[in-house]
Amino acid sequence: MARRALISVSNKEGLVEFAQALAALEFELVSTGGTARTLKEAGIPVIEVESVTGFPEILDGRVKTLHPKIHGGLLAKLEEPAHLDTLRTHGIVPFELVCVNLYPFQATISKPDCTTDDAIENIDIGGPSMLRSAAKNHEYVTVIVEPEDYLLVVEELKRGGVEAALRRKLAAKAFRHTAAYDALVARYLTDLVGEEFPERMTLTYELEQNLRYGENPQQRAAFYRAPLAPAHSLVQAKKLQGKELSYNNINDANAALALVAEFAEPAAVAMKHMNPCGVGIGNTVEEAFSRAFASDPVSIFGGIVAFNRPVDVATAKMLHQVFLEIIIAPSFSAEALHVLQDKKNLRLLTLPAVDPGQGALRYMSVPGGMLAQTEDDGALDEEALRVVTKREPTSRELRALKFGWKVCKHVKSNAIVVNTSEMTLGVGAGQMNRVGAAEIALRQAKSKAQGAVLASDAFFPMDDTVELAAKAGITAIIQPGGSIRDQDSIVKADQYGIAMVFTGVRHFKH
Repeated sequence: MARRALISVSNKEGLVEFAQALAALEFELVSTGGTARTLKEAGIPVIEVESVTGFPEILDGRVKTLHPKIHGGLLAKLEEPAHLDTLRTHGIVPFELVCVNLYPFQATISKPDCTTDDAIENIDIGGPSMLRSAAKNHEYVTVIVEPEDYLLVVEELKRGGVEAALRRKLAAKAFRHTAAYDALVARYLTDLVGEEFPERMTLTYELEQNLRYGENPQQRAAFYRAPLAPAHSLVQAKKLQGKELSYNNINDANAALALVAEFAEPAAVAMKHMNPCGVGIGNTVEEAFSRAFASDPVSIFGGIVAFNRPVDVATAKMLHQVFLEIIIAPSFSAEALHVLQDKKNLRLLTLPAVDPGQGALRYMSVPGGMLAQTEDDGALDEEALRVVTKREPTSRELRALKFGWKVCKHVKSNAIVVNTSEMTLGVGAGQMNRVGAAEIALRQAKSKAQGAVLASDAFFPMDDTVELAAKAGITAIIQPGGSIRDQDSIVKADQYGIAMVFTGVRHFKH
């Protein structure tokens, strides 16, 4: 019985060389449409699928390989006498090898001018069916979905045949391939009809890199890319120099990008352990970083700094004096790169699009399950701000309150931020009670708290935080409001002449 391989690929990379190697090993090559034309043009003998099925392609190519003479050749158990009898009766030749990759659905829907009809026509039916049949029958059939596996398979064929262990490994890869493809199609159609939380969540990601370890050396980890990652995603960043990113680097860099994207003016964010240790804005990026550094010159050591403007040489000279893990910005001037390039381990990343995005879902796994929620990406609704004290904030205080509210949104709960209108002075993050977070933030701010403002990510359950703020010299407070004891805090603020503003929105962050 002739050795037969079925080849039908949209990705033609390495196709001709692979087919030539199979032909040299005396395989008959069966193929479809564009793949068959490519092989013929290269002078490689090829059998058209319709010559095997005895039936032409129909419905504009929608039906061509969905036929018993194809799938019988893929699914037959070659050690089962009844199966062999069936093959002989119907004149079916089994396939020893199948090489298929699918219509470019992802590339199609990524195009800005893609229509729904374009997307639908690029949903592959025959390809996944052949892959699933071959992968199910991997005891007898070798299935290949990516050009990177061509050489490995050819080498084993030259040694006498593809080993069972590799056939199973490739079968698993084929099922991952079709599952990812179907997940992408399902996501597209689900988004099209506007179902935010469907009865089944089908997600797919592609391996970006294996990491040295996770949060700690005893933990294994990897970084995966979403197939349609948005332009502002960290996976789109370009690394100009430095070591590979670690698990913790990726988390911190992502958090820094989310915060710096809150600002329209030049801004710098220093991030450490998923919390901002310094945030500054200014007329220039140099001024912004100077303020971010002054916010907490101790905690920034070994941290990550993100900018929403290009880094110039003056800023680079300041950065050079600090030990940092990562600097990420839209770009670096040539002079800035020259200043920083001698720090070989310092990662420099560029990400042109700094955009917080809208409406995306965020996922977090728990043992046996997963949580999904929309991003907390809403901007402060200034129309909804409500002054609840006798004294209204001054224009300076109001600018500072808005600044602090943006920062507080990105601090782990319970969160308190003490700041001016241009920089943070103290950050209290991740505490079990709100007054504890305030104590940390005010202690860090020290005497600079005099005349500053305070932001809280959630309401005050009692008036002790206001009391503490007043004693430190805070003049205005912004918080969501909503406690059954709000009036206690309002009375306390009035007692000290503090202006208090309610937002009506909280920003818990766990």
